[in-house]
Amino acid sequence: MAVEQNTVLRRFNRTYTQRIGALDESFLGTGRPLGPSRLLFEIGSGDGAGATVRELRDRLGLDSGYLSRLLRALETDDLVVVRPDPDDRRRRRVILSRRGRTAWRRLDDRSEELAERLVAPLSQRQRERLTEALATADRLVRAATVRLDETAPTDPRAVAAMAAYFGEIGDRFGFQPGDAWQHDAASMAAPDGFFVVATSDGELVACGGVQRLPDGAAEVKRMWVHDDWRGAGLGARLLRHLEDRARARGHAVVRLDTNDTLVEAIAMYERARYRPIERYNDNEWARCWFEKDL
Repeated sequence: MAVEQNTVLRRFNRTYTQRIGALDESFLGTGRPLGPSRLLFEIGSGDGAGATVRELRDRLGLDSGYLSRLLRALETDDLVVVRPDPDDRRRRRVILSRRGRTAWRRLDDRSEELAERLVAPLSQRQRERLTEALATADRLVRAATVRLDETAPTDPRAVAAMAAYFGEIGDRFGFQPGDAWQHDAASMAAPDGFFVVATSDGELVACGGVQRLPDGAAEVKRMWVHDDWRGAGLGARLLRHLEDRARARGHAVVRLDTNDTLVEAIAMYERARYRPIERYNDNEWARCWFEKDL
């Protein structure tokens, strides 16, 4: 089955890259290959403020050296300007020059024209099927390639994820965090605990942590998945990742608690073979408790 799945994916990659002109030296007739064209498009997308070099590297998954070479080439062609970021002069921000904005509009227009030509022979029903299939494929491929990084609970990404988490469960069942995150940050800090953030194209999409309980069991805490990523299997992947890391640290059992209004999370835990147990902590917001042997 895996071989067949890989064959289908590889065949699609070959078909698509050929038909969108990824192999051409002049992508969409712009005079530039796909690499610098893709970078130019990323810099010009959004509100016109450009992006920092770090943001571009994270979004596109580029090696620092390769990204630097691409930026130098765009600078040489007078398409971008690289300068210190006004918000933090230690960082470099990249914006489009006047000529770059013209090149970006041309690239965007030609991309739109190519997309229209590709689907023109299809019926309306076929276009709808293609749109649905590509949207699903995009979501699942992005879910499969999300980065899972262990980080300190005090890292800005962890703090931002927790703000989103507390905001969501506050809306769902009225949770008031108080000093909960300060306590969690201490309990999930190394060496006894750990915290994981998930990012896609540089954007924060999920998080979760593990702390050690007094009896030596691991406890999964503060799992959160961005609304836009629900249903793509990211929560289950993150849970498996937390379990694997807990197992590697010598834990034989993992536990967790949750509120009974979080029915999607409960269903995920049950699919992951967690079994209901009696209350094991004094969390006043918890209504359900689960355990799993690692």
